[in-house]
Parts: sequence; structure tokens; C-alpha cells
Amino acid sequence: MSWFGKKAKNRRFVRTHVLDVKLRNDQVRSARTRLLAMCLGVLFVMVVGVYGLWLAGEYAVRELVYRNQAFEIREIDIQTDGILAVDHLRRRCDVKEGENLMALDLFQVQRELQLIPVVKLASVERIRPHTLRIRVTEREPMVQVVVGCPRPGGGMDLVVYHLDDEGFVMQPLEPHQRTVSAAQSGEAQLPMLTGLNAAEVQTGRRLASPQVQAALQLVMAFEQSPMVGLVELKRIDLSAPDVLTVTTSEGSEVVFANSNPEQQIRRWREIHDLGLRLNKAVATVDLAVSNSIPVRWLEVSNVTPPPQKIQRPTRNKKKHV
Repeated sequence: MSWFGKKAKNRRFVRTHVLDVKLRNDQVRSARTRLLAMCLGVLFVMVVGVYGLWLAGEYAVRELVYRNQAFEIREIDIQTDGILAVDHLRRRCDVKEGENLMALDLFQVQRELQLIPVVKLASVERIRPHTLRIRVTEREPMVQVVVGCPRPGGGMDLVVYHLDDEGFVMQPLEPHQRTVSAAQSGEAQLPMLTGLNAAEVQTGRRLASPQVQAALQLVMAFEQSPMVGLVELKRIDLSAPDVLTVTTSEGSEVVFANSNPEQQIRRWREIHDLGLRLNKAVATVDLAVSNSIPVRWLEVSNVTPPPQKIQRPTRNKKKHV
């Protein structure tokens, strides 16, 4: 080794060129920031554009549809299958000619109509450009119930309720709500249910007890039976369990089981025809007994003839105004 040769350099103290990593990171960060700003700007423009289109669409619908005189209601077509007065239905739905057909809340109109206890079903639809069509299906009363209600000052008032074929409780219609009177509709001759719990009889409530449902099935079966016109059901007593005690207009007492009323009514007709051949009338008969039916007879001269039954208005014919 030469004393005068160059001394070896320590590489730790030698400066060499290194890549500018910091510079590149700044560039990447700047590019990402510009991209994020651009995305946010595009998103903002899209939101503003969609909101503007929504406002424009809302304005167009409001002006071209909901405020368009071409959709004014000029005809309110109301039809019902029962005895409800059309003027009463018109007042309840609270729709007037001149209102906008497209802006009308059909659900609200339907709800107002179905709040009438006697209305079973109501349908409301738009017939563009000028007609509102309303169709009403009414509940038909099958029996009546008399309940005592206490007066505020003391005493009791007797209130009459009607039940339809499902046991739905409703109050009789007022004279201004109907097209025919109660006498003309036959409601005054409806069979009377007795032996019910008066606390359960409330307007708008369905009586689902087996006794009530059995009585309704009996009345409906009787209306379609060959006994119609020969006798009239006046009262059905539900107080005894598992049986229905029927009193007819002639004063006869007939006991029915809760099930299979059609078969029991056919037996009743056979017994009735036998009494005619014997010149006798049924005083009491227990049809709940399947064999050896007990019958007590009366002389025909002691029997009060049944009153003429008023034919109810046909429900399948619509009333149109």
C-alpha cells in the first residue's frame, strides 16, 4: 500500500442521486384530489339536475293534470243494490261537481262510504275525463234485536238493531237515508232474536257466537225453504244452549238443533202437511230430536192465520242516478 496513494472513501459520506419519492407522492395526492373534486362536482350537478327535473315534473303534473279543467268532474255515477238513498251517499262521499277528478283521493271517498254501517262494500273509480263512478253493496238485515239502553235522566229506552247474514250489527236507516219505508222493505217483519247478551250488541260489531250464527243460518235456510208463505218466524230464543226455540206467527213453538237447519225444515214441512190432512196445526214440535219427533197438535180453528208477508225489494237490481 502506498503512503501517497488516495485514501479510500467511506461510502456513508458519499452523496449519490436518489429518486425524488416525495415529489411523486405529492403528484399522486394532487391527482387524487382533482379526481375527487371532479367526482363531487359531477355528483352535485347530477343531484341539482335530478332535483330540477323533479320540480319541473311536479309542476307539469300539477298544472297539466291536477289543475287541468279538462279533468273536472261533471258526472257522479252512484249505484247501490239496496235501499240507501243516492242523495245520502252523495253527501257522505263529499264530492262535488267541478272538482278535479285526478286530484281526488279515491281511498278517502271509499273509506267515508264504508263507515256507513249498512254499507258492506264500496268501490270508487275514475272514468276519464269527467266521471266518478261509485258502486255500493249493502248489508241486508236478516233479524232484529231489541236492547234496553238507560236514559240519562233515568229509565230505559228500547233500541232496535238489525243483523245481517254475517251477524254484523247495524242500526235501522233513518227515513231520509232510504228510498222505501221500513214497512215497504219488510224490516218490520224481521224475526226477533232474544236471549242475547245486550252488552255485545254494538253498532259495527260482528256477533260471532255459535248461537247467533246458527240462528242466522236458520233464517237464511227458511227463506229458501218450502215453508215460506205457510208460516212466519216471529221470535228465535237463544237462551237454551245448543238449541234454538222458534215461535211462529200462529203461536207454534218449534225447537231446532244448531246444525243442519235445511233437513230440520224439511221435516217440519212433512209434519205441517200431515197436520193439514188431519185438520190440525202444530202447537209444539222438537226437531232437534232425530227419531220419534215429539209433536203436540192444535185444532185448526184455534190457529191464527199468518199475516201476509211483505216481499223484500230485490237486491240484485241496481238503482242508478
